[in-house]
Amino acid sequence: MAIVHKATLTPSKVELLQQWLPNQTWFAGNGATHLRRIGSFRFDDPDGDVGIETLLVASDI
Repeated sequence: MAIVHKATLTPSKVELLQQWLPNQTWFAGNGATHLRRIGSFRFDDPDGDVGIETLLVASDI
């Protein structure tokens, strides 16, 4: 199991998504989209070397 450290990221992951999502052709929102984080989960490498975090967000279009 990986060690997950408590950290403050600037910009946050949701803020990065707010900039990235409007540029995706499959996204139905607009440039002024506000995202809310609904939840998240993480898949960890059994050796603890890598992990993939998945964010579930809602868009207030």
